Order: sequence, then C-alpha cells, then structure tokens
Amino acid sequence: MIIGFAIWSIVALTFVAIAISTYRAEEPVGFFTFVKPPVVKDIKKYNKAVSVLWLVFAIILEVIGIPFLFLKQNSPLFLVMILGVVVLVIGLMIAYLKIEAKEKA
Repeated sequence: MIIGFAIWSIVALTFVAIAISTYRAEEPVGFFTFVKPPVVKDIKKYNKAVSVLWLVFAIILEVIGIPFLFLKQNSPLFLVMILGVVVLVIGLMIAYLKIEAKEKA
C-alpha cells in the first residue's frame, strides 16, 4: 500500500506545483479546461485566491490519502476515500465559482 500512497502523494504534489505556477502567473489563470480565463479586476488577488484554492485542495487530498498506509488491499474503506475525493472536487468547483464571481470585472 506504500506504492499507492506514493502515487497519491505525487498527484497531490502536482497540485502544489499548479498552485505555485498559478501564484506566479502574470495573466489571469484559467480553471476549467478549454474555458478562457475570466476578465478580473485585480489579477494578482485573483491568482492568489486560485493558488490558495489549489494548495488547500492538495493538502486535503494528501490527508484523504493517509488511509492507504493502514488499510489492507481491497478494503471496503477505500470507498470512503473515493467519496471523500468526490466531495472535495465538488467543493473545489464551488469555491472557484465563488472566487470568480467575487473577482470578475
């Protein structure tokens, strides 16, 4: 199960990298695939908010993955982890839509 947690951690670190690149971006960053970034009032503030959103997502994702270290293979408790990720992603989208509505020009 260490391999599963290692892969999970690599995915979480990828989101940390996205957070860092979002924070450093000079132009407004896009969130949804194939959707142009919104026109915003303050680019730095918007990018920082989106960056914090990605960073919090990565941290919570990593915490959700901790049971990989303790559960046995094919444990039904993995369903709890999967449902946790689904709820996390839905929360991510809702939080982004609130950021976009607040920062839109």
